[in-house]
Amino acid sequence: MRKLLLFLLIFPILALNAQPPLDKTLSFSETFQDSTLRIDYIFTGTHNSQEISLDEIHIGNGWAGRRVNLQELPLAGNGQIIMKDSESGNTIYKHSFSTLFQEWQTSEEATKVRKSFENVFQLPLPRHDVDIQVILFDTYRKEIYRFEHHVNINDILIRPLTTLSSTSYKYVHQGGDPQRSIDVAIVAEGYTVNEQSLFFADAQRAADEILKYKPFSDHKNDFNFIAVALPSAESGISIPHRHEWKQTALSSHFDTFYSKRYLTTLKLKALHNALAGLPYEHILILANTSNYGGGGIYNSYTLSAAHNEHFLPVTVHEFGHSFGGLADEYFYDDQYSNYYHPEVEPWEQNITTLANFSLKWKDMLPKKRAVPTPLSDTKDSDTQKIGVYEGGGYMSKGVYRAFRNCRMRTNEVPTFCAVCERSLSRLINFHLSAQH
Repeated sequence: MRKLLLFLLIFPILALNAQPPLDKTLSFSETFQDSTLRIDYIFTGTHNSQEISLDEIHIGNGWAGRRVNLQELPLAGNGQIIMKDSESGNTIYKHSFSTLFQEWQTSEEATKVRKSFENVFQLPLPRHDVDIQVILFDTYRKEIYRFEHHVNINDILIRPLTTLSSTSYKYVHQGGDPQRSIDVAIVAEGYTVNEQSLFFADAQRAADEILKYKPFSDHKNDFNFIAVALPSAESGISIPHRHEWKQTALSSHFDTFYSKRYLTTLKLKALHNALAGLPYEHILILANTSNYGGGGIYNSYTLSAAHNEHFLPVTVHEFGHSFGGLADEYFYDDQYSNYYHPEVEPWEQNITTLANFSLKWKDMLPKKRAVPTPLSDTKDSDTQKIGVYEGGGYMSKGVYRAFRNCRMRTNEVPTFCAVCERSLSRLINFHLSAQH
């Protein structure tokens, strides 16, 4: 009786605060303009603190992102942006992401110093004022920070985005209309003006290689790759452990978080400024270096060393991170802190802790397959036997992958495993079809 009375007492309050039901038939053209709302933020913090500040807001011509499934997320990511109509309070757009800042928070350096990181997000421009929420999650999938702000779309201080006329660009693969395709910008880093032809050849190789892999090969007509020859003052890439520093357009460098092969850039505003006016929603940066390395951050960018012997497989692997939100399936057990915990199911679709395995590839397993699956159940040549093999996500214990080997584990494997392929297919369909 007390529970019933309590429910009756609080129900009117709940009803007053309840939002209207989600409108699954939200029309892009009725809700958004064919323009881009770019919002720049500064993420600041340490290993156990975080703060987000609004930097600048821009509006650019055209919108190259998805026009379907606007109120849904294909993957949870390590962070999310939620756009709500200011008048009704209804959610009209969602976007998920990961950031270098959040990865840095798990490093030893973050226990010793406070740092700030640029982050840039592209959203469709709404027809009416909106409220934006930026939400960050920790490695336990708990919300740890929420930043909210209002956007008046008629604010006179919103900056227009202008194309850098001096930058040369061309399509190296054009599958269809940017409004109905997934658009990838391939950006030059460490190429001088005199090395433009070299860059365009490298960009062609990168696009061709990605489109060789299933499921991308099945969706060639759904992807566009536009190569942008962003010029650098010097040829090459900075390699701090060799004391080599170069003046490049994006100031990228190896030794990110003191890991020799980790190649990233922190200059996200410069990166997006260079692409202003072009149709893109995903970014692949090619670094003019033969040094081995790369990096990929979900819904941020891929960076790959274009003249290393492993250029092509590394590019596809890192694109699996940035486009597909796939996790690394290798392990070294040398990380300062773990990204994954036994009681939490990772949001990445190609690894599991078995905390909620039904959300992963359980439906793909043969009925009698052991979970976990001992490696002794398969021979070295039997790489296509699906199971639940221990080791992945940088951890040899407690994290499991679906196959002995995959493009997300080693450079030698020429395909994505069936689980990664299914995840990528679902993501592509999410971007293109309301019936995903």
